[in-house]
Amino acid sequence: MARSGPPRIVLTHWVHDEVLEYLGSHGEVIPNPNRTSLLRQELLERARLAEALMAFMPDRVDETLLGCCPRLKIVAGAFKGADNVDLETCSRRGIWVSIVPDLLTGPTAELAVGLLLSLIRKIVPGDAVVRSAAFSGWRPILYGGTLQEKSVGILGMGLLGQAIARRLRGFDVELRYSDPRRLDPERERELGARHASFEELLESSDALILAAPLTQQTFHKFDRAALATLRPWSVLVNVGRGSVVDEEAVADALSRGALGGYASDVFEMEDLSRPDRPRGIPEALLQYGERTVFTPHLGSAVDATRREIEMVAARNIVDVLEGRRPRDGVNLPVVPVGL
Repeated sequence: MARSGPPRIVLTHWVHDEVLEYLGSHGEVIPNPNRTSLLRQELLERARLAEALMAFMPDRVDETLLGCCPRLKIVAGAFKGADNVDLETCSRRGIWVSIVPDLLTGPTAELAVGLLLSLIRKIVPGDAVVRSAAFSGWRPILYGGTLQEKSVGILGMGLLGQAIARRLRGFDVELRYSDPRRLDPERERELGARHASFEELLESSDALILAAPLTQQTFHKFDRAALATLRPWSVLVNVGRGSVVDEEAVADALSRGALGGYASDVFEMEDLSRPDRPRGIPEALLQYGERTVFTPHLGSAVDATRREIEMVAARNIVDVLEGRRPRDGVNLPVVPVGL
């Protein structure tokens, strides 16, 4: 299985020049110079002789791909959640999987608050009014809500949920959170957040921010039944994973006036771990311009942050190529390839 020459490192997406230079000093880099995803067949062909693969969120690292890569030692994810990677098959084949644990947290928390403010203060439709020929100055339109003294719930209180809570403290809100793992009392006091059951979160929140990963337990957590429990003026903001909500159910709730608004940076169609994932955003959901705000997965879209995310993935690759355990590994290969 050995191959002469330097180890081959395949990058599935565009990365910064500094990352290319760093990896180039440790192996033969096969980059993707374009800002678009590789076609599936092209990815399979490029990865065939790879010892290392730097993967991104749009990549599906499944048994088919892994079966084409007999020399592969590591899948280094430039992402936090590895639900698009078949961890079990990687472990069985002796392949390390690494992630980027924390760099996405701050920028994503900022975006969550920005989406919430954009939604309740009607910033996007307000921008459209100003750009229209009809705008001639102030008039009483687009009255929205406020965060002050409102109840805000957070689903998922990991690093992201806590970062969101810290950023909301200055808005004078009542914070609740729901998570299977309760924070210790000191951390709750520090964040100004009270633990609540999921049912209490639904019943008591004027705004809900979803910061949960996609698991069997969180899949379609916000289905028709959960949405029916919300206050009709409540708004949802999703920066976790698209499939934590049922987008068709959200569209239906908006159409019936049972939900005040929905903002999201993530969508069901992106969740590659789902064999039944939809191929697009429901048309019905896109119709509610004044009550929805959507962004194209901008959570970590900060240039310096993306550069460091790529560099963390690159360091994990070099760890394995030099015979070490990757510092951000999330699995335990049965017999690591080459180690």
